[in-house]
Amino acid sequence: MCGIVGQINLDGGPVSSAVLKRMTDSIIHRGPDGEGQWVEGSIGFGHRRLAIIDTSSAGKQPMISADHRFVLTYNGEVYNFRELRTELEAKGYQFNSQTDSEVVLSALAEWGEGAFMKFNGMFALALWDRKEKVLLLGRDRYGIKPLYYSHKEQTFLFGSEQKAIFEQPSFDRKINKKALLEYFTFQNIFTDQTLTQGVSILPAGHFAKLSLNQVNPRLVKTCYWDLKFTEPDKPAAKEEYVEELDRLFKQAVRRQLVSDVELGAYLSGGMDSGSITAIASQSFDYLKSFTCGFDLSSASGLEACFDERSTAEALSHAFKTEHYEVVLKAGDMERCLPLLALHLEEPRVGQSYPNFYAAKLASKFVKVVLSGAGGDELFAGYPWRYFRTMVNDNFEDYIDKYYLYWQRLVSNSDLKELFSPIWNDVKDVWTRDIFRDVFLTHDQSLERPEDYINHSLYFEAKTFLHGLLTVEDKLSMAHGLENRVPFLDNDLTEFAMKCPVSLKLKNFSEVVRINENAVGDKQSQFFKQTQDGKQILREVMNRIIPKEVSDAKKQGFSGPDASWFKGESIEFVKRKILQKNARIYSLFDRKTVSRLVDEHLSGKTNRRLLIWSLLNLEAILEADMLQV
Repeated sequence: MCGIVGQINLDGGPVSSAVLKRMTDSIIHRGPDGEGQWVEGSIGFGHRRLAIIDTSSAGKQPMISADHRFVLTYNGEVYNFRELRTELEAKGYQFNSQTDSEVVLSALAEWGEGAFMKFNGMFALALWDRKEKVLLLGRDRYGIKPLYYSHKEQTFLFGSEQKAIFEQPSFDRKINKKALLEYFTFQNIFTDQTLTQGVSILPAGHFAKLSLNQVNPRLVKTCYWDLKFTEPDKPAAKEEYVEELDRLFKQAVRRQLVSDVELGAYLSGGMDSGSITAIASQSFDYLKSFTCGFDLSSASGLEACFDERSTAEALSHAFKTEHYEVVLKAGDMERCLPLLALHLEEPRVGQSYPNFYAAKLASKFVKVVLSGAGGDELFAGYPWRYFRTMVNDNFEDYIDKYYLYWQRLVSNSDLKELFSPIWNDVKDVWTRDIFRDVFLTHDQSLERPEDYINHSLYFEAKTFLHGLLTVEDKLSMAHGLENRVPFLDNDLTEFAMKCPVSLKLKNFSEVVRINENAVGDKQSQFFKQTQDGKQILREVMNRIIPKEVSDAKKQGFSGPDASWFKGESIEFVKRKILQKNARIYSLFDRKTVSRLVDEHLSGKTNRRLLIWSLLNLEAILEADMLQV
């Protein structure tokens, strides 16, 4: 697990070693164990190393192939590297280390981009072919590891984080206003744009090539793998699915235990992290586990049950883990915001400061941590979302319904007013079209409710999960911590996508419209359908963890911010985003912001996600990370 950077001067001019060093140093937090740069004329690679497998100097990067043809800078873990190594050794390859990096390099040399389909893990990488003068970029199937790039005039730049690209002296850090409108619609960015003008993110499951043999070199992207949720025509017996899921889940967790440094696990009170901890603890005498809790003394309504420490402590006792906790209060969000914004670079889904503190805690004890991300998206953990879109007249009707639900921050009716200071710059952005385009490659017939639910699962894995993974990467690596996600094992994911919807959800006939941001004490209504999700996963996990945990109602990982923003943090909110000199008003209409925020402060509407997003954007602008 590491950080990578690179530069190619397309006009043939030499890469500055000093600039490349600054790019590499800008992401030192991703790899505190070592660094390396490689420069050859107009191309340069940089690398920061977090040593996990074979911690010796033999794993130093950038790494050059034995025949000196290929140069690799790589970030990630390929968990099946030992099997691939055996296969490559049979073809005559020899290895000088025990790293997966050397296996990845040899696999790319042998199979080219075909190697990506062989990798079971997480990665972002760049490979330079010195013979053919071709740059190959690649990113894992699910987007666990990010990879950003910029192509302006005669300079091509890439990096694990945008801040590496910012080190290029000629780069102009302007805010991408169109992406900003996209974000303030969905609290996410569905396209490959970022909030930085001129910087894109390579989509998950893609590789890209840049050939210097072309007259006008341009990056050509190719999708090598995509999610595909399908209902089987002839499903097997339920018992067969249950037994196979049991086998694949245990296999996935055990695969991801490979490490030459100490490994731990996040342990909330939920089923996913609890089950992962249960299986991982079988391989260790005293696995370290970590929980982030919340001070709920001033919380109300739904948020009065947001702390899961007691359940986590019970699970820790059951699995004999060495358990550590951190308890967050309202002021902790305020204190960490400047540093969090610096590492996050741009806001994505959710309120991410609890992830920041959880990673900070874990990094004090281990270098690798397992998390439960992906279980909800693969096994339908959010029934209240799917139920509202399971009966439709056609695809466009489905889009209309689901698009309205995913307008998480600002509705279409308020967008023009909010963005009025820059409306001419963003008026041609059609967010419904952006939403609809997510489905362009998920080609399947839409005839049954199950088909529409599979469509929703695809959408959320492509967008919501991708946003969560991006946040998790940035905030774990901010503390030099590798975050692993066993649910996104290739074999387990393939199984989940072909598992019948009827084994994930029940009560199809009951369509209940529930607002997950409901104001007031509406807990019973909110949770009415949520425990219907992940049925087959619950049945398997009943074998692994206490039944009261596997059968528990869905609980997200979030602080009681709706309460805090109206209470203990109200002065902070007013000082940062309601005072007249706030930086956000170079982009937004002041009266509209005040009205929307006042709706939350008065208790009329829960706008916790909007307030968090405004605070995050203000912190970015205050730090001069981006300029309007």
